[in-house]
Amino acid sequence: MQEKYFPDMEKIESDIENKILKIADNIDFSQYSENDVKKAIKTENCSIQDFCALISPAAKKFIEEIATKAKSERERYFGKNVYFFTPLYISNYCENHCIYCGFNCKNNIKRAKLDLDEIENELIAIKKTGLEEILILTGESRKMSDVNYIANATKLAKKYFKNIGLEIYPLNTNEYNILHESGADYITVFQETYDKKEYTKNHLKGHKSIYSYRINAQERALKGNMRGAGFGALLGLGDYKKDTLATALHIHFLQKKYPKSEFAVSVPRLRPTIANADINPKNIGELELLQIMCAYRIFLPYINMTISTRERAEFRNNAVKIAATKISAGVSTGIGEHAQKKEGDNQFEIADPRSVEEIYTALKNIDMQPVMNEYVWV
Repeated sequence: MQEKYFPDMEKIESDIENKILKIADNIDFSQYSENDVKKAIKTENCSIQDFCALISPAAKKFIEEIATKAKSERERYFGKNVYFFTPLYISNYCENHCIYCGFNCKNNIKRAKLDLDEIENELIAIKKTGLEEILILTGESRKMSDVNYIANATKLAKKYFKNIGLEIYPLNTNEYNILHESGADYITVFQETYDKKEYTKNHLKGHKSIYSYRINAQERALKGNMRGAGFGALLGLGDYKKDTLATALHIHFLQKKYPKSEFAVSVPRLRPTIANADINPKNIGELELLQIMCAYRIFLPYINMTISTRERAEFRNNAVKIAATKISAGVSTGIGEHAQKKEGDNQFEIADPRSVEEIYTALKNIDMQPVMNEYVWV
């Protein structure tokens, strides 16, 4: 049955959702054998079936071989470069009832929204750390963080930063174009889980409850002239193997459809929140996370891959040597902590509180090359 969109939601003609779910909903990972895994490791051109083998249970005993292959692909296309950025949360108001999220509209947390002067103060403070890329985030509230507010924040950010990303609620094509014209380079939207039953169970109210509108957000952004798009599932919310496959397919099919666009993937695991200190990923530890990252790198060798502060410092240091290419630093998930006292509560707890300088030094010490910016504007 087709979902009923809210009146302000744009419908686009796209076959991407059907193509993803046709494969992801019907996969049986137990069918893959050790021989399938060995073949996937040796192949020069990783197929969808090879990718499935690499994230299957049979692959766990080959994690060292898979990591070696992933490291080779990472070095082939990215060398030792590790790209730096930090998130800037400008509002935590939200109209969605998502049971796992700290910003959930039902949670009794301290809400805040930075005005433009406060945003500029945050930008100046972050700029002093040496960063050249910033990711602007809001809670998912059109009322409290409308497109004009986000556009003005983006214009401010363009005064200080070379590369600007947005992680906000999904928009229509024309709205993405407005933000692109304001200076935004890319958008990131997490589908959270691609399993429609799990999605419905976890998203009870608000625009985010409409699965199909969210899954088509990246395509609308690319149609709205964004240079790139980021993807990810919140690992541990559903079956992480199926969500990993669906995320990879989402990127794979859009790469074919929009070959000139840039694509990136994130691998966030569930983290405790202010309203739920006991929440944690189901059946996905660091070994499984590394397996996922290596499989992404082998199947999608050209894309950027972010490892966030949800993970421990030691794990992140290792991950960027093997598969990840992008790392956040000097992170706060609260509102207004870079230049002033904290104004709003955090979205989730972080595991790596290191400063930009600390992470920069740590990466140099393991023979990696921190990069603040690789784009040249003419």
